[in-house]
Amino acid sequence: MSNTKAPANPLLQPPKRRISPGIIVVIVLVLALAGGVGVQYWRGHSKVEVSSNGKPEPTVITGPGTSGKGVTVGNADAKVHIDIYLDFRCPHCAEFEESTGGVVDKLVQDGTATLTYWPLAFVNPDASPRLANAFAAAAANGKALSYADEMYGDFSKSWTTDQLLDLGSQLGIGDAKFQQAVRDNTYGGWLDTVSKAADDRGVTGTPTVYVNDKQLEANQLTADGLQKAVDDIAS
Repeated sequence: MSNTKAPANPLLQPPKRRISPGIIVVIVLVLALAGGVGVQYWRGHSKVEVSSNGKPEPTVITGPGTSGKGVTVGNADAKVHIDIYLDFRCPHCAEFEESTGGVVDKLVQDGTATLTYWPLAFVNPDASPRLANAFAAAAANGKALSYADEMYGDFSKSWTTDQLLDLGSQLGIGDAKFQQAVRDNTYGGWLDTVSKAADDRGVTGTPTVYVNDKQLEANQLTADGLQKAVDDIAS
């Protein structure tokens, strides 16, 4: 007797279950959506942790609220003047801050240069002006440099209103007046005048940097490029 088994009859086999390509696409989309929601939730609810407490804060020479004028900090007698047109939601501004922040801070703190912040709202019509207003409220309380550094230092955050208030509190400016200024967009009108002044100067993007009224080229927007531009004037 032969032990050879007869070939299985395919007609008698249970049908194989196949996953429709459409179902696969839906599963991928659901997972991607869930991941995106999770990231967005983290960005808007992650804890605020500051690193600049105790860092010297330069004197505010021109505070927010002066029509058509940015926020200027430093030593009024400094020979060099740096103007930075920025957007707190601009990734290129964050890169510029990461690259040059240490140089700028040192130049301001040692009295070599004054720094004028010109906060604009090019990138995000909701977040950009909200963050700029919070910065202005912080500057009015003498914390312009620290507040700006912290927002850029954790650029991945959404910087919701609650996070902005928490940042102010951790920097020692969480009083009722600061909170009201952040919540009520107190400096919105002033920001409009800053935007107009930027337009009048021909600023079309961020970051845009001037050193003693001379605009730096794109290849100068580095720590070495900025330092050299300052040294050429200060020497």
